[in-house]
Amino acid sequence: MIQFKRKTLSLAVAVTCAAVTAGAIASSHREAPNITRHPALDSTDFYAFNSYEQGREDYVTFIANYIPLQDAYGGPNYFAMDPNAHYAIHIDSDGDAVEDLSFVFKFNNMLAADNEGIALPIGPEGEQKMVKVPLKNVGGISADDSSAANFSEMYSLTMVSGDMQTGTRTTLTPAMGDMFKKPLDYIGNKTFTSEAEYARYAESFIYSFSIPGCDDMAKVFVGQRKDPFVVNLGKTFDLVNYVPVEGDSAPGAGDGEGFPGGITQSAMNDDLADKNVTALSIEVPKACVTGEGNGVIGSWTTASLPQARILNPDATFAKPETNGGAMTQVSRLGSPLVNELV
Repeated sequence: MIQFKRKTLSLAVAVTCAAVTAGAIASSHREAPNITRHPALDSTDFYAFNSYEQGREDYVTFIANYIPLQDAYGGPNYFAMDPNAHYAIHIDSDGDAVEDLSFVFKFNNMLAADNEGIALPIGPEGEQKMVKVPLKNVGGISADDSSAANFSEMYSLTMVSGDMQTGTRTTLTPAMGDMFKKPLDYIGNKTFTSEAEYARYAESFIYSFSIPGCDDMAKVFVGQRKDPFVVNLGKTFDLVNYVPVEGDSAPGAGDGEGFPGGITQSAMNDDLADKNVTALSIEVPKACVTGEGNGVIGSWTTASLPQARILNPDATFAKPETNGGAMTQVSRLGSPLVNELV
């Protein structure tokens, strides 16, 4: 099974509170009953840390992961973001637990051929009919040629200065082009030739953009990545079906000389080893997010939906439902793992 590297903005890889000299993490997978009904809005992890690539020391990276437990073989529809949702990364620069700056992602999912989908000639010669294909692609895809893609995700990026509801909103655009795009999920090697070619394809979706008032450019990437969290998920919720004490003399020693019958550190215990998530990643200059504070920032991620949803009895791809009303938060993550296991 394909596993993606934990790489986003280089492709670079919560935060309750983090100085821009350190970082913090959070994790939560399907942790509440209602969020299981909205997997595309389920935030799994949130990270904030100083960028560590050479020459990027004056930047800070934020990564909000969504859609837990993605299987690499999750076709034919794979794992698209919800086009009705607002996904946001919030930053508090003065310690009052209220956002001072937010970056909001809004997705737009499209079929090829003006949202009609690719149609192929089917049937014996002379009697062929054009039939629309219910697949995400009809051929190979690469960084140089994505014409065989039957589905695409684009997104807008908005910066909100001040309160999320009443603050000043600024539309951000890529340095090249007019719309940010998300790569297709990793379908397989026949589609993308190899893992290396998929990495090259995905890297073409890293965008630079300007932030008003900032001297340096920021970067953004949205796409499928390997789930970075590690947990023995199945046995943990099977009444903790293991001895939760180190079974080796030291973690990873492999000598079995720790607590009798205790669990040992092994990749085989990680039920997320072959799972993916969708990462919303943004790298910004530190000077653009610390404001006039002391250099310590707080950050978190939220996902929201309109209050009302009415199903369309004559549903189409473009309009399966009608949504309306105020945006209502349904997912929020920004604290260390303190739910079921602690």
